[in-house]
Amino acid sequence: MKILGIGKNYVNDIEEVAGLKTGTQIIFSKPESSLVLNNNDVEYPSFTNQLIYELELVVKIGKSGKNISEENAASYISEIGLGIDYTAKDVLTTYRDIKAPWDLAKGFDGAAPISKFYPIEKFKDLSDINFDLKINGEQKQVGNTSKMIYNFEEIIAYISKFMTLEPGDLVFTGTPATGAGKNEKGDHLQGSLEGELLIDYKVI
Repeated sequence: MKILGIGKNYVNDIEEVAGLKTGTQIIFSKPESSLVLNNNDVEYPSFTNQLIYELELVVKIGKSGKNISEENAASYISEIGLGIDYTAKDVLTTYRDIKAPWDLAKGFDGAAPISKFYPIEKFKDLSDINFDLKINGEQKQVGNTSKMIYNFEEIIAYISKFMTLEPGDLVFTGTPATGAGKNEKGDHLQGSLEGELLIDYKVI
């Protein structure tokens, strides 16, 4: 199973999208060992002082595909859920400074909590899906897929130029343009998809 993510994929104003759509998407990967399931609590890593959260919609791939067209890409999505893309920001900065890969900053154990998933048929319009994140009861992030720079179909088509997508692969599709921030021990994260609470855990 592959876990892939796209960076910098949301805007605050839909009018910004056209100017940011260069055709080159920022794609990174996380190992399967980074997953946290069933709303289990997330252990704060000992090697960072900057644990940065980003709430994202996660799509699950339902069938194998290579060189997928944008027109057919949605048919490769089987389910949609929520995930938190964690970054050890201080580790990331260290490796960026020496132009090295991001793996340790993005792929550590616990770096990818995910919720349960719903069949894609539950979502009437992929370009109008609402999701949000509260921490300790305070609203931190609010997102809608209308503000994506690259939509689900464009992400899937782009990735599949380079690698075959397979059933069970997960794609983190980007975080709202504002609201990402630092977690502290004791934080209680609650993420909702179309108003339904799916993510509900603490950082310990």
